[in-house]
Amino acid sequence: MEGPQLISRQQALACGMSDTDLRRLCHAGTWQRVRTGRYLRAPQPGLTPAGRHLLLALATSEAMSDAAVASHCSAVVIHGGPAWALPLDRVHMTRDRINGGRKSKQLVVHSSRMEPDEITIVNGIRVTTPARTVIDIARTEGFEQSVAVADAFLRQGLTTAAELRAHLLRARYRPGCRKAAQVVSFADGRSESVGESRSRIAIHRGGLPGAELQARVFTDDGVCVGRVDFLFAELGVVGEFDGKVKYQSELRRARTPEQVVIAEKIREDRLRALGWMVVRWTWDDLDNPAQLIRRIRSAAEVATQASRRGCWTPTPPI
Repeated sequence: MEGPQLISRQQALACGMSDTDLRRLCHAGTWQRVRTGRYLRAPQPGLTPAGRHLLLALATSEAMSDAAVASHCSAVVIHGGPAWALPLDRVHMTRDRINGGRKSKQLVVHSSRMEPDEITIVNGIRVTTPARTVIDIARTEGFEQSVAVADAFLRQGLTTAAELRAHLLRARYRPGCRKAAQVVSFADGRSESVGESRSRIAIHRGGLPGAELQARVFTDDGVCVGRVDFLFAELGVVGEFDGKVKYQSELRRARTPEQVVIAEKIREDRLRALGWMVVRWTWDDLDNPAQLIRRIRSAAEVATQASRRGCWTPTPPI
């Protein structure tokens, strides 16, 4: 929630500025009008789409009545969840009533029953709770986007599987409830990134046997070789999603890129020495899931000719 601060028209006028001054500043590009009566000192280099949406959500929540609650995509951003492939051009708000929904250029107002325990406050903004947010997203957005949000909220401890099931029951008569049920059933907090969530979906849709997530592989002597993203015990294959987030995390440990690459190579060699075939993929590979599935199956054919040693232990579901 930290970032550029909004300036209201009232604040500007109180400092001696006029509406003409505000128009002049915006025309010159010194200030930017976020929405009616709310301004931002411009430009703001490095502001992401999620960051821009957060500012718009903040400006909108200030202008709306207390009865409106930030929800759906806006709630995901406010809670710090992954906004991958979510539409961020409009702020989403929900009012506790059965009708009266509307859309405008910058705003979508939903009408839906809301219980008091489905509303929380984040940095002064009234917003749907993480559990309610997951169900709303799962009812209205695509499966991949929804799973990514659900996985992230579970991983971050913002909600639990039990809470999601309880909120799903509350939404059983709302549109999209069946879609939401599929998301809740599939969600797994052990996925550590959007890429890993998308990978799980590709693996499932490709008809492969379920993979253990974040399993630890050991040698015969009980030495841990490493924790792997996906372990296909039946196939003898280890799958690793090489995302930017993973390598940024490694580099934050004061390791050079060369050290990270060498460490990964040594780790992979040790896994192969234990009889595991290792398949790596990147974000781009997820756009061609059929080819990825073929690569995993090809690796499994090779793995059948090798004998595996050591053992592995699962990571309990979150």
